[in-house]
Amino acid sequence: MEHLTHEEIRKQFHYEPSQHIDDFHLAGFAYYDGLDVIDELTLGQRVTMVKEINNPYDEKAVAIYYKNKKLGYIPASHNSFISTLLYYGHGDIFEARIQMVNMESHPERQFRIVVKVKDNR
Repeated sequence: MEHLTHEEIRKQFHYEPSQHIDDFHLAGFAYYDGLDVIDELTLGQRVTMVKEINNPYDEKAVAIYYKNKKLGYIPASHNSFISTLLYYGHGDIFEARIQMVNMESHPERQFRIVVKVKDNR
């Protein structure tokens, strides 16, 4: 078996930072339109994040949509950074997908969303 030098390994395998920004359970699922599309909400399915500028309960509210159906929100404990970037028009750098589906859980824990920065190289 051939042994590679440190320099050969470094050239062959370079570090690449993670695209991961955040992940969270979908908040408020039981109160919105998710049941209308629940059969389509599968692992890896893309969802859309929309900043709700005039939300009376949370000035940094970010709603999660699938097609034209509101599924719920990014929890308030996770929405500040993404909300700010969406507000200033930088939503195109994100990709949000369903990361986990567990229909046996409480509605607030049935869906987990992952947000990554897009690779536009």
